[in-house]
Amino acid sequence: MNRDTTLSAALGAQSSLLTKALLVLGGSLVVGLSAQVSVPMLPVPMTLQTLAISIIGLTYGSRLAAATMVAYLAQGAMGMPVFAGGGAGAHHLLGPTGGFLMGFIAMAWATGLMVERGFDRGLGRLFVAALLPALALFLPGMLWLWAVTPLALDAAFNAAVLPFLSGALVKAGLAALTVAGGWKALRRLRG
Repeated sequence: MNRDTTLSAALGAQSSLLTKALLVLGGSLVVGLSAQVSVPMLPVPMTLQTLAISIIGLTYGSRLAAATMVAYLAQGAMGMPVFAGGGAGAHHLLGPTGGFLMGFIAMAWATGLMVERGFDRGLGRLFVAALLPALALFLPGMLWLWAVTPLALDAAFNAAVLPFLSGALVKAGLAALTVAGGWKALRRLRG
């Protein structure tokens, strides 16, 4: 098997503009669906979005993963109910979770970039590639929450970071297991 850096490239799914567009559309819909699996917490709900974004980044690579998140945000801003709890509209990008939503683009891009730079195989490397960008997402999420609410910085940290740290570890592990399993299945298919 030749050395592809992303699972989607190894599957030949990035060979044409049409397949790339279908990957972006499919990925954005998966993120929208994962936003509906939510534990209501205020002011930031816990969802499966970051798990989906990690898997997309690990599978697609930087540019395609970032394009997928731009498409997702555009869908939500245009009124599709893809944000947590079926939310829709551009006002969500300016609300308390706006830092997380906009940070999804950077998270997807960074995850994909790490894969392109050698974190593409092996459970440990995939875990690191999923975890570090997921942890970095807390910075814009917390700072935006602090900027648009009356919360002090420490209260924004307690609301937007602290309750989600263990979930970030679990989701990074699940994303790594999923993509490592995809590589293993591909190796078996190709013999």
